[in-house]
Amino acid sequence: MAKAKVAFVCNECGSDYSKWQGQCNDCGAWNSLSEFKVSSSKTSARVAVSQDTKYAGYAGSKTGIQNLSDIDLTDVPRFSSGAGEFDRVLGGGLVPGGVVLIGGSPGAGKSTLLLQTMCLLAQQQNALYVTGEESLQQVAMRAQRLGLPTQNLKMLSETNVERILDVAQELQPKIIVIDSIQVMHLDGVESAPGSVSQVRESAAVLTRFAKQTQTAVLLVGHVTKDGTLAGPKVLEHMVDCSVLLEGSEDSRFRTLRGMKNRFGAVNELGVFAMLETGLKEVKNPSSIFLNRSKHPAAGSLVMVVWEGTRPLLVELQALVDDSAFSNPKRVTVGFDHNRLAMLLAVLHKHGGLLTSDQDVYLNVVGGVRVLETSGDLAAIAAVVSSFRDRALSDELVVLGEVGLSGEIRPVPSGQERISEAAKHGFTKAVVPKGNVPKKTILGMTIIGVERLSQALDAIFEN
Repeated sequence: MAKAKVAFVCNECGSDYSKWQGQCNDCGAWNSLSEFKVSSSKTSARVAVSQDTKYAGYAGSKTGIQNLSDIDLTDVPRFSSGAGEFDRVLGGGLVPGGVVLIGGSPGAGKSTLLLQTMCLLAQQQNALYVTGEESLQQVAMRAQRLGLPTQNLKMLSETNVERILDVAQELQPKIIVIDSIQVMHLDGVESAPGSVSQVRESAAVLTRFAKQTQTAVLLVGHVTKDGTLAGPKVLEHMVDCSVLLEGSEDSRFRTLRGMKNRFGAVNELGVFAMLETGLKEVKNPSSIFLNRSKHPAAGSLVMVVWEGTRPLLVELQALVDDSAFSNPKRVTVGFDHNRLAMLLAVLHKHGGLLTSDQDVYLNVVGGVRVLETSGDLAAIAAVVSSFRDRALSDELVVLGEVGLSGEIRPVPSGQERISEAAKHGFTKAVVPKGNVPKKTILGMTIIGVERLSQALDAIFEN
């Protein structure tokens, strides 16, 4: 019997090595290499498709070569998932032949969201739901509890990829859900389900099947303790779209964020509310993140962040208090910890406020994570407000990037951000001078600033 080929794959970047070593040469991660048994061609999974069908689609010629100018530029056909927020994150809907990886912590609502989507899609087209973690009775009980239409959805309880593909070739569904990829296995791969080799090979076979048959495939993936998708990093490279469903245990809201999308915008955000009847989309997310107290409090301020293709108004809260330790605390929730430390240094240098003997806490309300620099000026203003114990107007919105020399830099899509704030009743905005709109916005006073000291004077003026 021939000895099976063995490779070692980095879980962080997907690089291959012929033997194990402590550190990955490509990404520098330590102890990230896992053993991967390479299946032979005799035992590799079979996918019975036409010989003229190529992996990424048939080009219409023997060689598949075309001039760039001759390629058809018609829109990629899409079909709606039935939920506007889900379609937004996907870039406008599901794409035939597209592979979507949905991750999230246990209990976030991944299976609930997909079951709702599949039950609605099954009323219009052929759909197959494959469950490997739950029994069919458990899935049926959840569908009944949510009040979903269950007449046309095809169900399969299976973990063997070869058998799943046999059923799929017979039914020829337009969309398949695999729940989850971590429990799937191939007969030709000699390792346990969930291992690097099984996850990698199973995902590769399912992706090839999706491309060759123009079937939309949704893969459910587990996450690790730090919130990243479990399994080899190459799993995210294989798929067309990778989204993450997030939500704390004490919150009834869930956010669906696009981490990678070949067919749309990255970092697009969709918001859902977890109810007894399942996940319901929130069409105006700013309204839930702006549920502020009737009495203005010191350290509270509204900023406008850009999520994918739309602006989002969120509340930023800061608390500054005397430190009882020689090393003051810097704690952030939803905001970059290192960026807060940098902004506090800029505030001392160019704003004249020393916080080296103060504990500083910063929180973005609603579980939103600020991944851009447009919240710099708002963070500084919230810290100053808490330090001075001076409440700001509840009709004020602040945005802008702060540089190390104290300058206020413009942010992308400034006009759209200010317009969104005006729609929600804000009457005053402090923004970078480069973001001041040319046309006056009715009912809003817009102040353009260039320096940090100038911005603080405008924010805290009587």
